Formats: sequence, C-alpha cells, structure tokens
Amino acid sequence: MTAGVDSERALALLDPSPGLVVLMCGLAGSGKTTFSEQLEAKGFLRLSMDEEVWNAGRFGLDFPAEDYPKKLDAARTVLRRRLVEALERRTPAVVDSAFWNRAARDDYKGLVERGGGSWRLIYLEAGPDLLRARLRERSGRFDANAQFEVTDTMLERFRQSFETPVGEGELVVAA
Repeated sequence: MTAGVDSERALALLDPSPGLVVLMCGLAGSGKTTFSEQLEAKGFLRLSMDEEVWNAGRFGLDFPAEDYPKKLDAARTVLRRRLVEALERRTPAVVDSAFWNRAARDDYKGLVERGGGSWRLIYLEAGPDLLRARLRERSGRFDANAQFEVTDTMLERFRQSFETPVGEGELVVAA
C-alpha cells in the first residue's frame, strides 16, 4: 500500500491521459464524489453509480426500498457500458463508486485493461468519526449522492463488510 497523501497531492498526480480510468474506492462519506468532481474539472469523464441510480428514479418516491438492488444492478450495467464507450474513445474517466470488495475492483481493472486503457485505484481513507460527521451533514440533502440516510448502524455494517485495498496498486488518500 502506498503511504497516504492528501487530496491536493493526489489530484496533482492525476492527469487526464487518454485511456486512463481512475477507480474511486471508499466508504460512504469518505469523499469519493468530491474527489471525482475535482477530476472532472481537470478533464476526466465522471461516471457515477449513484447518479445512474438517481436517473432511474428517486429512492422511496419513485420506487420502494426493496427495489433498490434491482435499480443498482441496472445502473451497474449502464455504467459499465458508458465506461467501455469511454475506453473506445480513449477518453479519460473516473468511476465514482464504492468498490467495496476486491473482486469488484479486479473486475473493473480487467475491463479497463481489456479495453486498452490503464487504471489508477484511489482509496479514500477516513476514520469513523469523520464519516459519521459527513453523513450527518449529508442526511439533510436529497440528491443523487444522498438518496437515503446512512445511519450509524448502517455505517458500522458497511465498515465491517468493506474490503480495504492492500497491495492492489492503490494510492491511499487521507481524508
């Protein structure tokens, strides 16, 4: 694992080279969307899992909570297609998704490599107190990146199931 750097240093290391795909990784509230938006401002195409789900309807309004897994699966399909298209055009992209487990990260790395691109895994590391504070602030919003409240119980479940990248070529960014 690369020693942690601050987000300013990490952003400076990432230029929108043709075919480069940045894979964001981290828990809810770690800053993935903020970081990916900063990459978008540098010229990366931003592909957001949360925004793909949002485009399919509003959680709790347009579809019930029990339909969320189906909406998430459909969003994954759309996001993968959009990534393949970006690779074909050699457009630099950032995938704004949690990538909670190594299998998902390896799957996307393979997809990028098969498409002739290169990848960079960015792991946003944040402690539980910072995550809780950010999620409390976010709970007052209702947008693509804050579709439902993440409770302390949910966050703890997320933390227990999250597979921290180690030895995967990750750049650790301290939040």
